[in-house]
Amino acid sequence: MINSGSTALQRYLQQLIPMAARALLHMKNSLLCNIHNFWLPRFSEKIVLRPVSSRHFCLKTESADAKSCKENAVLLSSLARMGVNITMVRRRQPGVLKKQITHDKDLKQFLQSKGVTNEFIANIISRYPRAITRSYESLEKRWELWKSILMTDLEIVNILGRSPESFFRSTNNINMEKNIKFFCSLGLTSSHLSHMLTRVPRVFSYRVELNKEMIDLLHDSYLSLGGENPGDFVKQIITKNVFILLRSRKQVRANIKFLQSSFNLSNEELLAVLRYSNGDILDLSNEYIKKNFTNTKEKLLSLGCTETEVNRFFISNLRVLFISSKNLSDKIDCLLQAKIDIKQIIKQNSSHILDTSIITLRSRIEELEKTSYDFKISGIGILSCSKKRFEVKLEKLRSMQ
Repeated sequence: MINSGSTALQRYLQQLIPMAARALLHMKNSLLCNIHNFWLPRFSEKIVLRPVSSRHFCLKTESADAKSCKENAVLLSSLARMGVNITMVRRRQPGVLKKQITHDKDLKQFLQSKGVTNEFIANIISRYPRAITRSYESLEKRWELWKSILMTDLEIVNILGRSPESFFRSTNNINMEKNIKFFCSLGLTSSHLSHMLTRVPRVFSYRVELNKEMIDLLHDSYLSLGGENPGDFVKQIITKNVFILLRSRKQVRANIKFLQSSFNLSNEELLAVLRYSNGDILDLSNEYIKKNFTNTKEKLLSLGCTETEVNRFFISNLRVLFISSKNLSDKIDCLLQAKIDIKQIIKQNSSHILDTSIITLRSRIEELEKTSYDFKISGIGILSCSKKRFEVKLEKLRSMQ
């Protein structure tokens, strides 16, 4: 009886297990289907469509960046032994200290061969750290180019001491050689080129075509104004105002146009102005010139000056356009408060007085008033004297009291 019941139970369980398994499989499929149909749409924007996190990759990148951003310990040690001011290097060109390949030893060896001291070398690197990135071969070629201008090693060393950037700024020796030949073709001497190397070294890094474009502009502008010797004009402008080579042609054109239209100058008069000023006026920002001219003109007209007097004042004193209109206005007010007539202020060649700092003007006016100095009778030229000459004149005035 028991055995018969057990056998029946076993058969029942054998039938039940497959049924249960099929039921569980069905429940699993239903559950997955429900997740897909219900949960997935709700979170698709937040989870499914969200970009895969790149944190793992970022960490690797950050680690690599951090490694590359570390300063080169071997280089630091080498520079320190050379006596280089590491603090100054970090302040001026910190990226140099992170380079894995440099030529600091080559630079030291090269400069020592030119007779300079270790202290001189350390000073050069401290002031212009990028010098240690120049190869020995590049330095040799550059020295050769410079020597073709300056003739002696000592002259080059002296310029390096004053302006290391002028020598180490660029590695494009071929371009520099082309620029040297071009400037020499304009009639510039070694002395002129030496001046350019120390004042505007980047000019020698420009494409020679870019420098030619500025020269052509000056040349053509001079001819269009009726000039007969453009070569001399161009040479004068460059030798007296090398910074013009750093300006855009658009700016120079705009300034020439402004001068001619604002003062109703003839071509001959404009040429005279440009020659007299050595082209300095062309070096200024056009917007700066316009602003100073407009504000100062309004100031002078409000003080009773005529249009003709104002124009004559600017033409005779172009330097005043270099002074901000606010500063110039304050100086004019300072002179007026000293009972100086506006006609005296705007007379020819008064730019030296207006170039004097307002602190100096006030101090000198105060000292002269103590001596009962009469500006109407004796003039205002004394205000622009050198310090030594002013003190001598002031002493004479005091002794006459």
